[in-house]
Amino acid sequence: MFKSIRWKFITVYFLLVFIAMIIVGIFIVKAFEDQQIKQTSESMESYVEKLLEYSSVVKNEDWNIEETKKSIKDTIKKWPLPTTDRIYIINNSPTNPVIIAANPNNENIIDTSAYENKEIEPQLFLGALNEGVNKQGLSVNKDNIRVKHLAYPVTSDEMGEVKGIIYMASDLKNITDTLDESKIILAKATLLALLITVTLGFFIARSITEPINDVTVKAEKMAEGDFNQYVDVKSNDEIGQLASMFNFLTDKLNSTISEMYREKSKMETLFNYMADGLLAVNDKGNIIHANPVALNILNFTYNDIIKIKFDDIFKDIDKNITLEYLTKEDSWEGAETIHIGKSTYRAKYAPFKNNSNEIGGLIIVFQDITEQHKLENMRKEFVANVSHELKTPITTIKSYSETLLDGAIDNKGLATQFLTVVNDECDRMTRIVRDLLQLSNFDFKEMKWDKSKLSINKLIESSYMKINMAAQEKNQSINIDIKDDLPKIYGDKDALEQVMLNILSNAVKYTPDEGQINVCAETKGENILVTIEDNGIGIPKEDLNRIFERFYRVDKARSRALGGTGLGLSIAKQIVAAHGGDITIESEYNVGTKVNLILPKENN
Repeated sequence: MFKSIRWKFITVYFLLVFIAMIIVGIFIVKAFEDQQIKQTSESMESYVEKLLEYSSVVKNEDWNIEETKKSIKDTIKKWPLPTTDRIYIINNSPTNPVIIAANPNNENIIDTSAYENKEIEPQLFLGALNEGVNKQGLSVNKDNIRVKHLAYPVTSDEMGEVKGIIYMASDLKNITDTLDESKIILAKATLLALLITVTLGFFIARSITEPINDVTVKAEKMAEGDFNQYVDVKSNDEIGQLASMFNFLTDKLNSTISEMYREKSKMETLFNYMADGLLAVNDKGNIIHANPVALNILNFTYNDIIKIKFDDIFKDIDKNITLEYLTKEDSWEGAETIHIGKSTYRAKYAPFKNNSNEIGGLIIVFQDITEQHKLENMRKEFVANVSHELKTPITTIKSYSETLLDGAIDNKGLATQFLTVVNDECDRMTRIVRDLLQLSNFDFKEMKWDKSKLSINKLIESSYMKINMAAQEKNQSINIDIKDDLPKIYGDKDALEQVMLNILSNAVKYTPDEGQINVCAETKGENILVTIEDNGIGIPKEDLNRIFERFYRVDKARSRALGGTGLGLSIAKQIVAAHGGDITIESEYNVGTKVNLILPKENN
């Protein structure tokens, strides 16, 4: 019970009041006692001085003369004296001072030695006698009553010598009784003050401890997770300020927790919907978090992956990827390229810190670089293809020009033949460079279009006229089936004609002699569908998904022999896409190929 702050308050108040009352009581009693004793001393001195002033015999006469002694006795008998006081007139005898007069109650001690009277303090008597000054003192008699003593020296006028001592003794019983009564009153006052203090202290302590208990209860509820706790502010003192601060902290905590929940929700949304996979591993190798992308990459469910060690997950993917391997550097940072199935990932990892500000594990981010990896391979292949495409004509030109320089130029027929080959190879390089520049313009979006309303009929007819001679040389038939009421399209005439010529040219090139090419055009919803179908050599199924890649050829030797650069379809794809359309190819090897050219109508 006494461990509570309420009882500590009451105990402190009790002790403070008790000690204060004791100190005040002692001070009052002591001051009262000193004042009463001082008053008694002053009264005794005043009595003696009045006696000397009233009685010339006592003051002026020689106390050793019998007649003077008799007069002094009579004076003392007549002189009024309080019942508590005794007076003794003692002469100054060198050998034996004698009491020559006393108050009526003590006449039996007259003419006796002053040393024999137990009430007379010898040291006071002798001190006053020898020094000629008043001497005072206190003693306790046989009845245990305190007595005040006064030894008053009386001097002769002629010589200034002490002729005797007026000795007074006064009982202090009345003062002692008064002091005892005062002590009882003070004790009662102390008890009453302590009772009032305990009562008031109880209520005051309760007014202090109840808000504190309320704060404690509310704080315990907050510790259990209920943060919607407020206390009543009942005053403007420190307790009220504590309550206000608690409510402020509650609001601040709720605001902070809400902000944390919002940030947590943001982070969870970010982790769950980020394009990269994210995996968190502690320093023991346990999986502590994985977002859906990471789960999909590693082909695990969340409940399964958190039960498996990091090394166990990656041992079937890449046995070199272990937690020990990733943390071999002091920084615990780095990146690794890993292959999972047909996909390639860049795994970047960095440490995170725990509550002790020490490294607690790794955060691993899986970036899907499959397309980048593929594009990088395509870039390398593209560079190799460009180098190869340019190397062949350059080598041909170099060898033929060296032959001419070695003397073949003198042979007109041979020289003409060689120069024709050189000219053809130059044309081939020109086509390659032209196509590369056009693709570069597409890549950097620097193509400029001269768009206008176009008739698809005229576009096909114009292309047919330019390719028909090549088809006739191979005895091929080109059948055109176009409706007259087809809507117009909006586009660049030269660019779209280039597309049409490329498709028709490929159909003629890769269709054998006496083959057949069918060209159809019709409306399909908001688009115009142009279909060019042949019964040529076709395209193997495995090559269809790469047919629009730059420099890609199904039959490289045959394509070069036919004068192709391997860039035509890639350029055609870019042009059609820039016009809001699309090209698709359907083909079966040794059966034929069907090219679908989709272009939006003018109003679309």
